[in-house]
Amino acid sequence: MRDDTLGLTGLATAQLRTILRALHREEIAAPLDIVALTRIGMQEQAEAVLRQLRGLDAAGARAVLVCVLAERVRDAR
Repeated sequence: MRDDTLGLTGLATAQLRTILRALHREEIAAPLDIVALTRIGMQEQAEAVLRQLRGLDAAGARAVLVCVLAERVRDAR
């Protein structure tokens, strides 16, 4: 049985892309916080996101998000 409270598995792919896009466009800054996530409409997912990405600089947060998204693409094949 999969535990969606762990990692970023509980977030939709579109939500992960929203965070990655905002970081890439510098619409939000890292390290991420609740204010930044609220700014892009991700306040509902803030706890799950911050559990994994809190304290990371922008490059680190982008790297994690890219890896998670790449795994999802691979698994969808």
